[in-house]
Amino acid sequence: MNRQDVEKTITEYLKPIFGFALKRCKNIHDAEDLSQETAIRAFRALLVKDDVADMGKFIWTVAHNTLSNYYRDAAKKMVSVSIDEVTELIADPVSELDIDDNYDTIHRLQTEIAYLSKLQRRIVIAYYFENHKQADIAQELGVPLGTVKWHLFEAKKELKRGMDMMRKSSELKFNPIKFHSYRINGSVGTKSPDEFFRSTLSQNICYCVRNTAKSINEIADDLGVSPVYVETEVEFLEKYGFLQAEKDKYIVGFIISEPTVELLTMQNDMYKRAAELFANDLYDELTSCGILDDTDIWCGQTDELISLNESPKADRNFILWSLIPYIAAWSGEKLIDKTISFEEVATIRPDGAHNICHAIVMPDDMVLPEDYVYMDNWCGPMWNDNGKHIFWQIDSEWSDHGDRHGLQYSEEARRILSLYEREFKERLSKDEYAWLAERGCVKTNGGYGGYFKSVWQIVVLASKEIQEKLLAIGEHIKVRYQTDFEELKAPYVEAVLESVPAHLRKVKAYELQFVFHADGWFLVHCITTLLKNGKLKEPTEGQRKSLTTLIVNV
Repeated sequence: MNRQDVEKTITEYLKPIFGFALKRCKNIHDAEDLSQETAIRAFRALLVKDDVADMGKFIWTVAHNTLSNYYRDAAKKMVSVSIDEVTELIADPVSELDIDDNYDTIHRLQTEIAYLSKLQRRIVIAYYFENHKQADIAQELGVPLGTVKWHLFEAKKELKRGMDMMRKSSELKFNPIKFHSYRINGSVGTKSPDEFFRSTLSQNICYCVRNTAKSINEIADDLGVSPVYVETEVEFLEKYGFLQAEKDKYIVGFIISEPTVELLTMQNDMYKRAAELFANDLYDELTSCGILDDTDIWCGQTDELISLNESPKADRNFILWSLIPYIAAWSGEKLIDKTISFEEVATIRPDGAHNICHAIVMPDDMVLPEDYVYMDNWCGPMWNDNGKHIFWQIDSEWSDHGDRHGLQYSEEARRILSLYEREFKERLSKDEYAWLAERGCVKTNGGYGGYFKSVWQIVVLASKEIQEKLLAIGEHIKVRYQTDFEELKAPYVEAVLESVPAHLRKVKAYELQFVFHADGWFLVHCITTLLKNGKLKEPTEGQRKSLTTLIVNV
């Protein structure tokens, strides 16, 4: 702009600039100095600019920047400035001059706004950023006008307090944890557990409140992220029972274990010793008493093409792969301490789930003994019933059942049972046989339109009597070693409960009731023990899809 136009413009704004300065300074002398400095800075800038589209916006940007420098040079904190003026800077942070002067302060203020409550944040943004009138904000939010005014007043105090403090992040900011694994005890609803622990953020939110309840702002400080993101995730986790609200704070609602080398070694030794006692005796009794030849144990599994004329029974090794974990899990029910019921400790979730969740965090540098038994690709036991039959299955490193997730698995199990029952009355459709064969449940031979035969590849316990006989063998062995089991279990239970936060000890105590029964670690140790001593043989490739799967009567 030419000098004459600049002088004319500055003259027009001198009075408003002085009013701006007078309102924001402690005395008239400071106001005069500030208005003079603003006018000079604007004058110099306009002499070299020809593209100012909005003169008013330009002048007030210069005025705000000059005001910021004025307080900085006076060695005063930004919190000494009216929050009304601060929020004007936030609303338009891209200055046309001296951007660096306000950048850090604006960034901190934007951060502090995120620490306001959700309602305060909405009111502050609507009033300062979107220029809505207070009455309009009250009407839009459905709250009294006085409530809006009160929240604006409180928000200013909170912003000042936040600007005056040093927020400290925990180690989780730069070294976040990651769940090594997580499992569900009970029924899964329409949502997979993966949806709840979908991100590093959700896992670390749960982890940082595993022992102590914290507010959203405290969680945000621990993680070094904006409370806005924490707030949304906390609401989701709290809705589904993975966090518990305690007034304005939250604490984890499920068990997060951080096992030590000492605890895992104790666990491994305990299960190894128990499995050596139980699994060896169970194998010997099953193979010597003749029960495997009982006609109520059905299984036509074969690695070869099935015969159109015969129905050969599966080899004993394959049948034992299903019977041993089933008996280990369900025998000796009368020996189980049932002081705590499932209903007392399980969470009913909005998606229809009713379960106990357990996650594990493992240190990266943990070195375990060479003989430590891992749960590789382990899932189970899982079962579903339709009122007549139960479909029971475990997954392991030796099986190949495909992906099993919550509702999908339940639906497939119910369909398998339905097709199993129908096949007693009629031939299934070609597509239904193909669907069962894909899941390892049946094999077929012959032309579907001509001579055709199907054989079920999973173990079926066809009567209540055979189930009772099998479980009686397991119970007899557990009674034999009951004292040994209790002595093995006692120090482990004490150590585990000591490692669990007080508010979740009852949940963990419930799970510990099932040690050496429907207990995944016990089952995997039983299988591993028998494989190591050569009693069980590795399944063939063709047996993996139908391995460790049973249908039993209800």
